Amino acid sequence: MTGLDARLAALVRSSDWLMAALRAVRDVDPPDWLVGGGVLRDLVWDRLHGRAEPGRPRDVDLAFFDPRRLDAGRDAEVEQALVDRLAGVPWDAKNQAAVHRWYGRVFGGEVAPLASAADGVGTWPETATAVAVRLDDGDELRVVAPCGLEDLFALVCRRNPRRVSVDHYRRRLREKRIAERWPKVTIIDP
Repeated sequence: MTGLDARLAALVRSSDWLMAALRAVRDVDPPDWLVGGGVLRDLVWDRLHGRAEPGRPRDVDLAFFDPRRLDAGRDAEVEQALVDRLAGVPWDAKNQAAVHRWYGRVFGGEVAPLASAADGVGTWPETATAVAVRLDDGDELRVVAPCGLEDLFALVCRRNPRRVSVDHYRRRLREKRIAERWPKVTIIDP
C-alpha cells in the first residue's frame, strides 16, 4: 500500500458510518464490488478543510460487475439487499457491466462496455472521485484509484477525460457546489 493509499485507508477507518456501510456491502457481496466516488471525496476534502466530522453524503456509490444480469432490476435488487442490511444509507448501486446499455440515453454519446468495477471507477467524472475502496474478509481495505490519489489529497478538482464531457463536468461543478463547499480546492477548467 502506498503512502496515499494508507492515508486514505486511515481516513476511511476513522469514519464509523462509512465502515458500517462497507461491512454491509461486504455482507451482501455483489460481484466485484467497490464503494467510492463522492463519499470518499467528501470525507477527504472535509477533513482537509478542518472539519472533524464530514457531512453525510448525498449517496453512497456502489460499483459492482455482474455480466450475467444486465437488467436494471439487478441494481434495484442489490440496493434492496443493502437497505435490508443497513437502512438509512442512500445507496446508489450500479452494475458496471450494464453501463454501456443506458449511459448514452442518460448522458449522451455511446460508450464501450466496461471490463470490471475498477474499469468503471476509472471513468467517473473527476480524477478526485475516480477512487473506490473494498473491505475484504480480513477487514483490510483495498484502494482502487485508476487516476491516482494525488488530486484527491492535493485538493484539485479536474475533469476525468475518459468519459465525461466538458459541459457535464462544468454542470457537476455547479450542482455539487465544489467551490462553495471546499474553498481551498483548485478547480481546473478544461
